[in-house]
Amino acid sequence: MNLHKHARLTPRGRALLVERVLEHGLRVEEAAHAAGVSVRTAYKWLQRFRAEGAAGLLDRSSRPHRCPHATAEALAKQVMAHRRERWTYRQIAQHLAVAASTIGRLVKRAGLHRLAELEPARPANRYEYPAPGDLLHLDIKKLGRFWRPGHRVTGERQRASDGAGREFVHVAIDDASRVAFGTIEPNERGPSACRALLKALRYYRTLGVRFTRVMTDNGACYKSRAFRRLLRRLGLRHLRTRPYTPRTNGKAERFIQTALREWAYARRYEHSAQRAAHWLTWLHQYNWHRPHASLDYRPPITRIGAMNNLVGLHN
Repeated sequence: MNLHKHARLTPRGRALLVERVLEHGLRVEEAAHAAGVSVRTAYKWLQRFRAEGAAGLLDRSSRPHRCPHATAEALAKQVMAHRRERWTYRQIAQHLAVAASTIGRLVKRAGLHRLAELEPARPANRYEYPAPGDLLHLDIKKLGRFWRPGHRVTGERQRASDGAGREFVHVAIDDASRVAFGTIEPNERGPSACRALLKALRYYRTLGVRFTRVMTDNGACYKSRAFRRLLRRLGLRHLRTRPYTPRTNGKAERFIQTALREWAYARRYEHSAQRAAHWLTWLHQYNWHRPHASLDYRPPITRIGAMNNLVGLHN
């Protein structure tokens, strides 16, 4: 409840005022003086209590029951109809001969003041392939190299590692189990993407997982001839995300966010080589020990073990 900052009485104070009059036998003037309000106010709350009981001591809306100058309902419906056609405030105001401020107030009250609100939100794109190896998500995250701790740690931007260049983390994550892998490459060209894919497939093979398809965005390295040739040689089907739709590859995007928060920016590194050396250690912790929310807070490796055992039982 939002009370006026200078309000003398709260609902509890009003109940106390009424109690003093009806039960303790104080005169209305005495109860009003004790509560610090006028006699007229005390009579008002006493009358409301007698008419409505305890509910009458609660705050009421100060909005008037009728307003002669309110915008007509028919006109408000026309405003909403034009707004859903993506008309601007000024266009609606000129067409209906209504002030733009009135248009803005009506549209905001209806929750249509932002263009994004004119279209319903897209449903969550949640999907999961049934078994490990059905789909491998691939993505790349660019990180800056550095020779000394950067401003995230020191707070000083004057001592930057200018000219240190970039390094690229090529990440892979299994759609069903969320077991992840990644390598740090010097660039994001086709040969580096091929090398990263081969290393990822070797890693998953040690876990008993073989893939049938991979999903990537439309980056140049994934559209290169070298990468396409490698996929044909390995017999992997290539799925691509729709342009400007990273939600399709959401598991890789989410893994990158976690890696940045818990590995790349989680501690002080003296130089980027030290950060790179810690990558595999953190990756092992992610796969084997870190609880994953989408897996009932179990580490991803448990999903591979459980599914492999299930396949063995069926065989």
